[in-house]
Amino acid sequence: MTASSDHVPAAASPTTWEYVTVPLITHATKQILDQWGADGWELVQVVPGPSGTENLVAYLKRPRG
Repeated sequence: MTASSDHVPAAASPTTWEYVTVPLITHATKQILDQWGADGWELVQVVPGPSGTENLVAYLKRPRG
């Protein structure tokens, strides 16, 4: 009989990410995010840009690879 600890799988290395910030044009937000999503980017957050609430900035991430 073998103990279950005889075969221990190797620890998976943590995922490393790359990030990008993208200015969003209010009337084209969906198209901009769809394009970045098609390239493998995942939306993390949208925040007001430095010029106020009319300008938005999207923060996106994807696994490095």
